[in-house]
This record gives sequence, C-alpha cells and structure tokens, in this order.
Amino acid sequence: MIRSLLGPDRRRARLAGQAPAGPVRDLLSTPEQSPRTDVTELRLLALDLETTGLDPRTDQILAVGFVPVAGLAIDLSGAAGVLCRADAEVGQSAVVHGITDDDLAGGVELGDVVERVAAALTGRILLAHHAGIERDFLSAACLRTHGVPLPLEAVDTMELQARLLGSHTGADLPPGALRLSTARAHLGLPRYSAHEALTDALACAELYLAQVARLSGGRPMSLKALQR
Repeated sequence: MIRSLLGPDRRRARLAGQAPAGPVRDLLSTPEQSPRTDVTELRLLALDLETTGLDPRTDQILAVGFVPVAGLAIDLSGAAGVLCRADAEVGQSAVVHGITDDDLAGGVELGDVVERVAAALTGRILLAHHAGIERDFLSAACLRTHGVPLPLEAVDTMELQARLLGSHTGADLPPGALRLSTARAHLGLPRYSAHEALTDALACAELYLAQVARLSGGRPMSLKALQR
C-alpha cells in the first residue's frame, strides 16, 4: 500500500480529483500494474496515432488505432480505429498518412477520442513504437479537452528492438534500423502497409510478442524488465 502514496500514483490520484467524471477520471483512479507483473499476466494497449506533425503543442491528432494485448495474446475483439475531426487542414502531412480533410469532416471530436482511448487504456499499459510520441500527444490532448494531463506508463517496442540489436540508445545503429517495418522484418514478421493507425497498432502488438519471446527465452520476465 505504501507505493500508492508515493510518486506517480500520488500524482495520478491528484489529477483524478481534478478531472471531470468519466473515462479520464476512471483511468487516473485505477491503480497501475505492478512493476513485478510478469509478461504472461500483463495487460497492454498497443496504440498508434497519425498526426499533422511531431510537436504535440502545435500539431493535431488525426487518427487513433488501438489493439488490446492480454498476456501473450492479441485481443482483436477490442481493436478499434477512429478518425478525429481536426481544427485545421491536414496540409502536407497527408502525403505521409493519406488522410484528407474530407475524411476528417465526419470524424469524432477530440474530447470524445480522448475518452475512448482512456476507456480502452484503463487497467492497461500503453504499448507503442517510439512511445514518447503517443504519450505526449495523448497527454496534450487530454489537457486541452479535460483540463488535466495524462501521465502514462509505457512499454516501447522501439527501445526493445534496440536491446535486441545490442544497443543502449540506438544511436550506434544504421539509419532506419529501429523503424517498425524494419524491426518486424528482423523478427520474421510479414510486411504491412505503414501509416494507417489501426494497422500500425496491430503491427506493434505483433512485434511486441515476437520481441518478448526473443528477450525472455521462455523464462519469467517482468514489466520492470521490459522498461529498464
């Protein structure tokens, strides 16, 4: 019980008290999984965002895709992809993700997108490739729509891939070695089309399971070991 009174948990409890009733408050009020949780019991949500750029302070979320992972299994019944109605034109970013202004005209309001993601994340750890991007954009969006940031624990498949390649930071690896598609190819996974949020979330979930199998060698492995 001491852990619940310290550090990140105390901050989450404070933010939960400031958040409006609903999925965001529920997420912040739910205890995070113990660092000792084994990968066979770990509950995660593989998530991918398509955005207008890389700066969460000025760029916008255009699409969200997520896929639950329960232990060593992917739960496709909980998978979803959502387009987000944008406040500005997608501009040149459409060259990357292929999402047009017309596509977004029928999208979901940002606040509703945040709530859908928060509901899916409740009781789970964020799983993403280069997780800092997803984490920062979600937190900025939650602050904008619900008045509180969204501090999230995460497992990063990019960092796991660097470990598999014997690198601490990835800086010593060839350019592109840590890309999602390259990491999947390295582990013998099939090639998917890139920059579609739901497809990329599924690709991340599959990559994670392959990485865990390689890193653990079938032995116990905890959440803490994944995040070291």
